[in-house]
Amino acid sequence: MDHNKLALPVGTTLDRFIMRKQEDFPYATGELSQLLRDIALAAKIVNREINRSGLIDIAGAYGNRNVQGEDVQKLDVIANIRFIRALRNGGEVCTIISEEEQEMIQTGNHQGKYVVAIDPLDGSSNIDVNVSIGTIFSIYRRVSPTGSEGTEQDCLQPGTHQVAAGYVIYGSSTMLVYTTGNGVNGFTYEPSLGEFFLSHPNITIPKTGSIYSINEGISESFTPATAAFVKHCKDQNYSARYIGSLVADFHRNLLKGGIYMYPATKKSPEGKLRLMYECNTLAFIVEQAGGKSSNGQIRTMEIEPKGLHDRCPFFIGSTELVEKAEEFMASEFSNSSAPAV
Repeated sequence: MDHNKLALPVGTTLDRFIMRKQEDFPYATGELSQLLRDIALAAKIVNREINRSGLIDIAGAYGNRNVQGEDVQKLDVIANIRFIRALRNGGEVCTIISEEEQEMIQTGNHQGKYVVAIDPLDGSSNIDVNVSIGTIFSIYRRVSPTGSEGTEQDCLQPGTHQVAAGYVIYGSSTMLVYTTGNGVNGFTYEPSLGEFFLSHPNITIPKTGSIYSINEGISESFTPATAAFVKHCKDQNYSARYIGSLVADFHRNLLKGGIYMYPATKKSPEGKLRLMYECNTLAFIVEQAGGKSSNGQIRTMEIEPKGLHDRCPFFIGSTELVEKAEEFMASEFSNSSAPAV
């Protein structure tokens, strides 16, 4: 009998994978690897809190609104605290910007070489109904000299300057998906061991797909070009799939092929999603997986941010579907009365 069959390998852990891949990063001195581990640690803690939220009264609204004007959930607050604390204690980050905070967060780590933009808990409106939610993060190398506090210039970098980006999806299983610019890899959390294991190596998004994801509940506010593209999707017999958690919708389309859209509307001419906390991050990931992301006209990661909480229209997913959406949007952008971006 082969004794090895009694104890089969459990797989490659996230920590081991990060160490092996460290040489892929041009500044491979260990700081980025440690930073990714800090994020993974916070994700494990948040995963624990989410899984027991119905038992210890941490579900539901917290009682105020965030900078985006959205109702804050208790788990929003908890996730924000957990990730900020992990990043501050890790020592590699000089400044954090969070979707939940109006201003930059100075960590006190003046020697830190990195800036992190984070949406601590995306899809919080779905918390109480047990629908998948997530964390979205991106990492930039600071441009100001070390030895002092981070600056707004460090934070307001275009997405092309990201050195790493990823998300955590808390669903039927908890997964961490990330890129450092050398492909996309996914890791599934094994709670009994407390480790993330490589489960989805070298993720590649299909070039096309038959899924479109958009909130058709606001269709009365769609611009003519958006309405025409949605009709095109229906004419092609595409399946409509919309969860309402950006991470969950994006994750499904990343694996199966499709397009996610949150376009400019008559009510929100600049779009709804945040450039720094959501769009740039997922754009980096999808491009590394072979897909595409744009505001309907230009590449998402080439948009120059002007404020910490800038919004932008968002089309992301399989290359052929995004390019088809851009064809429909072209008439809108050529019209002087089109919504400003």
